[in-house]
Amino acid sequence: MSEFFTALNDDHCAFIAAQPVFFVATAAEDARINLSPKGMDVFRVLGPNRVAYLDLGGSGNETQAHLAADGRITIMFCAFDSPALILRLYGRGAYALAGTADYEALAGHFPRLPGARQIFDVTVDSLQTSCGWGVPYMNFDRERKTLAKFHAQQDPTERLARIATRNRSIDGLPVTVQTVMPTWDD
Repeated sequence: MSEFFTALNDDHCAFIAAQPVFFVATAAEDARINLSPKGMDVFRVLGPNRVAYLDLGGSGNETQAHLAADGRITIMFCAFDSPALILRLYGRGAYALAGTADYEALAGHFPRLPGARQIFDVTVDSLQTSCGWGVPYMNFDRERKTLAKFHAQQDPTERLARIATRNRSIDGLPVTVQTVMPTWDD
């Protein structure tokens, strides 16, 4: 029922590309486990052992805090249609804040979305597929536009000032705050 792999293959990449949602899990010692759903076409496969996703500001920044403290990350995709399948990517992650050279090197892979604050860059150590037979059938209707609309109407200076006060995770771990807005070359 389950199978482990050491690298992403073409079938894995096609499955990932077809999924409208993915889930990110991280943990740090003596901290809550963080599990976040993601959408908005922000996930990219960069190689057989490298993936990345664009992160927008939201309710917190637990993933960054956990990666800085521990580095471990699991990303899960699951099919809500046929054929049933679950794909988990296990790896080590790093973050590249908007305005840094690392961010700029990766930004071209992603859509230009208001509220972008960092890109998570993950080295995939192993991956696992499993049956997914317990996952219900569901239909994808459409992406929510609320987060992008919220960020688009924000004054950039006010947004950065508010972000500057959010330098701790919910468990008190340090968070490196964004100090510049992403730039886009047109």
